[in-house]
Amino acid sequence: MQAIHKIHGAILILCTFVLSVVTAHALQLKSTVAILNIDTKGIIQDPKMVGNLVRLELGKTGAYIVFDNYEVSDALAKGHISIDSCFSKSCVLEIGRRLGAEKMLTGDVERLDEKIVITLRLIDVSSGSVEKSDVTEYQNLPEIQKMVRISVAKIAGLQPDPALASVLLDYDTPIANPNNSFTNNGPRVAVSYTLPGIVERRFEASEGIGGYNAPWYDVTMGWQQEFAYYSAGPFQAILEVVPAIGGFTYGMFIPSLTLLQGFRVGNWGLEFALGPNFRLMRMSQGYFSRYIPTVTINNKGVKDTSYTVDEGSWTRGAAPDPSLVSAELPDSRGGFELKTNLLLAAGITFHSGYLNLPLNVYLVPKKGGEGTTWGFSLGFNVANRKPKGE
Repeated sequence: MQAIHKIHGAILILCTFVLSVVTAHALQLKSTVAILNIDTKGIIQDPKMVGNLVRLELGKTGAYIVFDNYEVSDALAKGHISIDSCFSKSCVLEIGRRLGAEKMLTGDVERLDEKIVITLRLIDVSSGSVEKSDVTEYQNLPEIQKMVRISVAKIAGLQPDPALASVLLDYDTPIANPNNSFTNNGPRVAVSYTLPGIVERRFEASEGIGGYNAPWYDVTMGWQQEFAYYSAGPFQAILEVVPAIGGFTYGMFIPSLTLLQGFRVGNWGLEFALGPNFRLMRMSQGYFSRYIPTVTINNKGVKDTSYTVDEGSWTRGAAPDPSLVSAELPDSRGGFELKTNLLLAAGITFHSGYLNLPLNVYLVPKKGGEGTTWGFSLGFNVANRKPKGE
């Protein structure tokens, strides 16, 4: 029995020895790396904080033996070197030699317009040459540690997390994160046409009877304020607010406000939206005093007579006879009233770098003989990605 215990003990000692040798050999295969501060420009994180993030993320990869910040601080103190100014290659190499490090990892993080650019360089201390380098452009999001994780993985020769990369790197696909949003703002110019109806003829009528001597179209100028409050892959849910002024071709001042709820799909920005359109227009209450008879004969030879209003007989004021058709119509002599209609829109956005060129067609259906309005609008804006709530 004692012999068996001795054998077990010997095996255990042998296994421990072999494991120690293998572990030591594996550690010898890994290069030692030291990291100082990482220079920063245009972001809220300071160089020390970003240096700590790079040190943390590189240590998590297991690809190198990383010196901790206490060893780095001690080497700086002995060399009477300020870490706040040690960004040059010569300074970095001097600290690397004092530490006995094989490699030094340095770089910078800078915000450029709507991008965050992370540059990392892995320097061989013995030769002084740059062994590896990586420059990666990221979307301007408050995810510096995740950006550092991707850049460090690339320096370490590892494959970055594809899901993480799709959120932070892809400029053509909307941000696949409900915590972030697009904001596309810019001017809009629209041309509209009202299909034949009473309203159209009122605009074309002479000023003596409340018309405007207007052409068949109108031009509207406005501003689009757009909010994308949810993004998931190629899909975006959007809210659009469009204040505008129209009536230029009528010699009128017609302010309007359109609120659109919709969605956008795909890299081309195919968009569908609907919502209320509010307009202030001069209106008058009146009635039609004459009717136009229309006689038809059916297949049995029986005459049938129907009556439609004579649009030229519209008169302002209260109808003297209840049988007369009353209406409220645009009138250059009337007062301003708020009119509300539903607006349906569809469009596509063309891209030229950061410049967006949205083109939309829209339809405003109206009741009765008022005449449905349709038109198109063209604008431009610059895509501005920013974190929600910023």
